[in-house]
Amino acid sequence: MEEGTIVKWHKRIGDHVNSGDLLVEVATDKATVEYNALDEGYLRLVLVPEKGAAIVNQAIAVMTQTAQENIEGYKPEGIQIEASKPEVKTATQPSAAISAVKAPVAGPSLQQPSFVPEPPLERYEFAFPSEAGGKKASPLARKLAREKGLDLTTVKGSGSGGRVTSHDLDLAQPDQLVSFGPREIPSDVPGSYEEVALTPMRKVVGQRLQQSKMFIPHFYVSQEVNAEALVQLRDQLKEGNVKITFNDLAIRACALALREHPGVNSGFDSANQSIILFKTIDISVAVTVEGGLITPIVRHADYKNLGEISLEVKSLAAKAKLGKLAPQEYKGGSFTVSNLGMYGVSQFTAVINPPQAAILAVAGIEDCVRIKNGQAVLGKKMMINLSVDHRVIDGAEAAKFMKTVQKYLENPALLVV
Repeated sequence: MEEGTIVKWHKRIGDHVNSGDLLVEVATDKATVEYNALDEGYLRLVLVPEKGAAIVNQAIAVMTQTAQENIEGYKPEGIQIEASKPEVKTATQPSAAISAVKAPVAGPSLQQPSFVPEPPLERYEFAFPSEAGGKKASPLARKLAREKGLDLTTVKGSGSGGRVTSHDLDLAQPDQLVSFGPREIPSDVPGSYEEVALTPMRKVVGQRLQQSKMFIPHFYVSQEVNAEALVQLRDQLKEGNVKITFNDLAIRACALALREHPGVNSGFDSANQSIILFKTIDISVAVTVEGGLITPIVRHADYKNLGEISLEVKSLAAKAKLGKLAPQEYKGGSFTVSNLGMYGVSQFTAVINPPQAAILAVAGIEDCVRIKNGQAVLGKKMMINLSVDHRVIDGAEAAKFMKTVQKYLENPALLVV
């Protein structure tokens, strides 16, 4: 964590605060945390208002022991906001933190280009009338409209008083019995927009995924899965009042496949330029929450059965949406599963969640036609895509892993035992 956003002050200036009282709520990049006062006193000054951001160790308020204690000229302790700006180092004074990173090749630093929206159009006028009705038109326009079979009421005139001229007929619709219905005139000119500040979570997600895509050499392996047995198994379990999602089955399949292919259960330490070989299979599960994305972790996933995985994922997802995940519930992980199947997407590729070396993207189950015994039959399919860090995992190893995942998903009885 580098900074947080003040969500709500639970005390007002001048209020007496007891030790242990709820003082403020702070949104981090992962959750909203309640902060309770450590000492008794009076809240005299709020330095960071609600929706304001503060870096770690920056003062956000001033408290005093008595209500009338003079704070005029008092300079709060802690880091000042200017400290968040990057310090410029000379070549003769290297940073200790930078020196500790063993960069393989020194080169010019990358600077993000500026992408800004174009301003809204000025002096713009909607080119079509708001409703049908009588139209003033020049004699030439009327003549051409009759000859070409055009409806003058469907075009807005550019002449004086809204008179339709021959130059306006390019936008006229055909004169016929069946026509388009009336419309509303837009109130915003083209290109209008508003800007919304990034939430702390969205800011960190954006930074990490941008860094991942920029500095990690991704490659991708795709596999189509015959999902007929998968659908049948879930329906059969539902008959026994056992509610299992396809995501639960995918997590279980990945956990068992990672046991067989431990090289995929790995990561990359960019500070030490070394490969991380995780000894436990801890699967991060991508969960969409308000303002961003978070990946709670199913620890020791290969030791848990389908029912246990299902209950744990539901519990973690619910806590994530409330912003109540504890740090140990989302920090770490050795492999990630991202599932957009519930949205009906046919296929997608995911960005690696560093320092992990791989992430599996699971798409939706769709109807398809298969050739069986020389006959075209209806079936079901599901696409899975593996994004891989080529510094850690080679193509052959990734392909073997994907075929093992396919084996488990096409024979889902193996996931139940």
